[in-house]
Amino acid sequence: MRFRAVIENVTTFYRIMQSVEKLQKKCIIKFTEDNMHVICNSDANEGGIQVWSQIKIESIFNSYRIQSNSNNEITVGVSCEAIMGALKSTSLSSLASNSTSGSSYETEEVVVKLAKKNDQAVLNFEITGTTRVGRKVRIGHDVKIEVMKPADVARLTEPMCPEPDIHVLLPSLQKLRVIVERLRPMSDVMALRANHNGCLQLSINTESVKVDTEWKKCSIPQMMKEGASQENTDDPLPDLEQLFSVLVSVKSFAKFLSSHVVSTTTIACICQNHCLILYVYIGDVADAGGVLTFYVPAIIDDE
Repeated sequence: MRFRAVIENVTTFYRIMQSVEKLQKKCIIKFTEDNMHVICNSDANEGGIQVWSQIKIESIFNSYRIQSNSNNEITVGVSCEAIMGALKSTSLSSLASNSTSGSSYETEEVVVKLAKKNDQAVLNFEITGTTRVGRKVRIGHDVKIEVMKPADVARLTEPMCPEPDIHVLLPSLQKLRVIVERLRPMSDVMALRANHNGCLQLSINTESVKVDTEWKKCSIPQMMKEGASQENTDDPLPDLEQLFSVLVSVKSFAKFLSSHVVSTTTIACICQNHCLILYVYIGDVADAGGVLTFYVPAIIDDE
C-alpha cells in the first residue's frame, strides 16, 4: 500500500483535527481516491457524540497518490494531538532551524506519506523550506498510526437516524459558544428547539433556574428527503409555529461548538426525542470543500 500527498491547505486540515480533538483524543482517518474521512465513533467520548466527516481531497491536498488492495482506500487510527503537532509546526510562517546556525526558514512544501519506522507504521510529515541565505532545510515528523484491517473498516457504520423533523441554519457558532458557556454552570441538560417560522431557542429548565435564548428569522433550508423528487408536492404544509425539540448534554454541545474554527455554515437537524444532527460545512454550502457531520444523542426526559 502506498500513500503520498502534498498538503496544500495546512490551516484547514489543522482546524478539522482541532474540532474533533475536543471530542476524542484518537480518531480514524480514511483516505480514498476522492475524499478524506475523519471519524470519531467511540462511546468513550462525552455524551456519545459521533463525527463522520467527508472532505474533498482537492480542498486539502495536491499531487495526491494512493494505492492499496482495498479499492485504493487506506484507513488508520491516529492520535489527534500528534497530527495537530505535526501540522502546527508546518503552519508557522518561520520556524527555528538548527541551533548551530540560529537561522530561520520559510515553509515551501509539506509532504505527508505512509512509511514504516522500526516496523511501526507512521505518517511521515516532511517540511521543506529555505533559509534567509537560500539554503534548503528539511524537517521530518513521524506520527504513529494503526492501519486498520478491511474487516474492521467494514464494521464502521454511521448512526441510523429517523427523518429530521426540521432543519435550521444556526447563527454563528462563535456567538453560540459564548451563550452555551454561560449556560454550562446552570444545568447539565439543554433543550434546542426550532420551528418553520424561523424561531430557534436554546433553553435550560431546572428547579432553581429557567433560561430561554431565542433567535428570530433563522433560515429554514428545504432539504431533499432521501428518495424524493423535486416534483413531489404531496407533502402537507407544516405548522409554522410548531416547535420541534431535542434535549442534549450541554457539555456535548459545547464541545461540538469547538468546530467554529472551521465552520462557515452550520445546519442543525432536529430528530425530536432521538438526536441532533449538525452539518458543519467547510466553505460555502453550494461549493463546500467538505462537511463534518456531528451526531448528538438525545437525553430522554422520563417525566
